[in-house]
Amino acid sequence: MSADSAHGESKLVLLMALAANLGIAVAKFVAAGITGSAAMLTEGFHSVVDSLNQILLLYGQKRAARPADEMHPAGYGRELYFWSFVVAILIFATGAGLSMYEGITHLRDPEPPQDATVAYIVLLVSMALEGGSWWTAMRAFSQSKGSQGWWEAIRKSKDPPAFIVLFEDSAAMAGLIIAGIGIWLSHITHDGRWDGVASIAIGGVLGVVAILLARESKELLIGERAEPELIEAIRSGIARRAEVTRVGDVVTLHLGPRSVFVGCDVDFVDAVPAGAVERMIAEIEADLRRQWPEIGSLYIKPKAMVNATP
Repeated sequence: MSADSAHGESKLVLLMALAANLGIAVAKFVAAGITGSAAMLTEGFHSVVDSLNQILLLYGQKRAARPADEMHPAGYGRELYFWSFVVAILIFATGAGLSMYEGITHLRDPEPPQDATVAYIVLLVSMALEGGSWWTAMRAFSQSKGSQGWWEAIRKSKDPPAFIVLFEDSAAMAGLIIAGIGIWLSHITHDGRWDGVASIAIGGVLGVVAILLARESKELLIGERAEPELIEAIRSGIARRAEVTRVGDVVTLHLGPRSVFVGCDVDFVDAVPAGAVERMIAEIEADLRRQWPEIGSLYIKPKAMVNATP
């Protein structure tokens, strides 16, 4: 998948998730007002937080696409990682925090169960809309992960929106099921505390998701190297040239989902004049970028390594 098509697919996933969550949030709040369900109110907050998260990720994508300038010579790609970390914090502080608070409040002061017909209808509609968004996110991530396992692909992914929406939608589906069980138990037992228990359980699910997302986003924000396959391909692509004696350190750093910084120490044949070395560096850079378009900033440093081991 090309960089442009991958970016377009990621944006489509975010837009579909945003549209679904805005509609679901309104329906959930209406149902919560009619039934007095804490779990349904919690799910309404959950959908609002998810909607805000998608807006932040779309904003992050737009900011990250800005070209390099004097202040940021390597571009703004890593700004997307900052907003991804903010999303994880919002899920934890707002989504999980409000869910826990509402749950504890209803455990201390449970409300008598109301007619749950509206709540069940909203849950079914929400499952349908959320399921569509989840399917889109899963299909997009499945195409991007290739032959990797799901968890391996998430750990190696450098595109946060791809796995954040998948995590959010999975948590939303789990939350809807938990909310439905809580409302059902409240009515068959005539005990409103089950609704509070469901709200706390939803908060627990959101808390786990937030911690996982924060960990992945933190690693990207700090700076992750490119995959070993790309590093080795760059090394071998330079080393196979006749004018190159050996390749030393190859340092890589992801500047964004589809942009990698590369710095290399290269020992050229001593008989090659300095002017020819400059021309060869330009040729090597052009060849590498043609084969691996994800290479953004590329620096090749001529360095004598007579006594170095390959």
